[in-house]
Amino acid sequence: MDEDRVIICRCEEVTLKRVRELLDKGLHTMDEIKRISRCGMGPCQGKTCRPLLAQEIANYLGIDVGSVALPTFRPPTKPVKLGVIARGDECD
Repeated sequence: MDEDRVIICRCEEVTLKRVRELLDKGLHTMDEIKRISRCGMGPCQGKTCRPLLAQEIANYLGIDVGSVALPTFRPPTKPVKLGVIARGDECD
């Protein structure tokens, strides 16, 4: 299997090779890998890559995939001007 061509996160184009490099550097949680690689931060918000990343972490650490902590979920946001917040206006 060519690790360079196996895609874990399609939205952010994170490869299996990149995930394994991060695991080798000591990043062993989904949040740590997410922060560095952006895996799970694209338009799908991890719907397709989260299970793949969890399985790869579990395999690397030799643990059950159910023991891998889920990443912190943060809903997508849009910029809001401070004046809108200060006035108490509703944001669309």
